[in-house]
Amino acid sequence: MSLSVTFWGTRGTIPVPGLSTARYGGNTPCVSIRDAAGHCVILDAGTGIRQLGNDLRAHSSSGRLDLFLSHVHWDHIQGLPFFSPMYADGQEIHIHGPTPTGFTLEQVLERQLDPAVFPVPRAARPAQVSVQALQPGDMVEVPGFRVQSCLLSHPGGALGYRVTPIGGGAAVVYMTDNELGPGGAARVSTAWQAELSQFVRDAALLIHDGMYTPALGEERSGWGHSNSLDAVALAAAGSVKHLALFHHDPDHDDGQVDDLLAMARAAAPTGVTVDAAHEGWTVTL
Repeated sequence: MSLSVTFWGTRGTIPVPGLSTARYGGNTPCVSIRDAAGHCVILDAGTGIRQLGNDLRAHSSSGRLDLFLSHVHWDHIQGLPFFSPMYADGQEIHIHGPTPTGFTLEQVLERQLDPAVFPVPRAARPAQVSVQALQPGDMVEVPGFRVQSCLLSHPGGALGYRVTPIGGGAAVVYMTDNELGPGGAARVSTAWQAELSQFVRDAALLIHDGMYTPALGEERSGWGHSNSLDAVALAAAGSVKHLALFHHDPDHDDGQVDDLLAMARAAAPTGVTVDAAHEGWTVTL
């Protein structure tokens, strides 16, 4: 079964619109995966989800949407209040994600919409929203897809996802905010790297944090992000066919992302295609 994977936001940390980021985009993380039957899985709710919502409203009627959050750091949820399906009668939105330290997932999302920080009343958002907490290793079946979670190395915790059509076919793995280098080792078990390689095994597309150069990754060790060469190494270890570098540094302009991409391509073994994700890009699998 064919899938279309569309990138609506590819930037990390904070939106950075402007001429210097126009090619790769300035919106924060959001990716959609759709099958030929119209089923849709959404990965993260950064500012890119606003345009996705507009596209969904323009091209499809109300129904069910499944949103999987990697974690609830601000850049991964800040677009949710502006997701137009939230304001549609008859719309079901099922939100899945990890439990933040000290709170429930539902509490964090409700606080984001508190009247103290957001002006639109709850009654103006008629969509039926449910929230499901996930743990690493959980498998969830939603219309059209099976979604399995894994632990990522990031301060406060985060989940990666492997999305596979229920009828079989190409798998997409999404691993944003993941530190593959030595600074991330203290947050995970000694077996974690091997488990990660198995999790991505034979994926048709791996979307992975490639935020840093090796030098910047060393300087920011422990911050929870990877350099582009470590992402290539994971793709190679898992026999991944296509790697999309993701969660671009807000301080990197398009030319600097070009340089990171060139470095990654030079290091990639034969059989691994490497690209840098950019807004509006659709990959068909």
